[in-house]
Amino acid sequence: MNGTLFEPFAVAFGVVFAAEFGDKTQLMVLALAARLRAVPVLAGVAAAAAAVSGVSVAVGAGLGAVIPTAVVTALAGLVFLVFAVWTARDAGEDEALAAPASTGRSALGVAVAFFLAELGDKTMLATVALAARADPLATWAGASLALLAVNALAVAVGRQLGTRLPRTLVRRLAAVAFAVFGILLLVEAARSTVVT
Repeated sequence: MNGTLFEPFAVAFGVVFAAEFGDKTQLMVLALAARLRAVPVLAGVAAAAAAVSGVSVAVGAGLGAVIPTAVVTALAGLVFLVFAVWTARDAGEDEALAAPASTGRSALGVAVAFFLAELGDKTMLATVALAARADPLATWAGASLALLAVNALAVAVGRQLGTRLPRTLVRRLAAVAFAVFGILLLVEAARSTVVT
């Protein structure tokens, strides 16, 4: 990467990494990693990070005109609630998720939840702003790698929690976390609809 591309790459990486650290999406990834194998979680995060950064760069500020923020927020809230129900289910769910046949399904579920949670988030808005004034490809690469890096940390922590805590407790805590995030997002969507 030459010097003219390194600066927008580094700026995008730094800004997005800082904005994502401790974000609701990182907490969601941590909870998923406590229950699922690391590979499908990382694969889902990588795919969604590249996609959401690509949307940010390609569509930019015009995204708000195409998809109202309240709709995106409501969809993300519903996905979190679906994950809460899915996580709380009993009857050998953990064994089924660990099976090789479910790796693709798990990665897809993580990718969809991550993508929806990131739409309209501060990291997406930061990427839009950066792409408006710098090289789009370097901005996309920096933002995508930052999302992957910060969430890889969440996967590492989540895997450690998953191996040290009883699976039932992990499942219940993750279900509660997903439900809380889902409800908060739906409330946020309802408030923004009432205001506009």
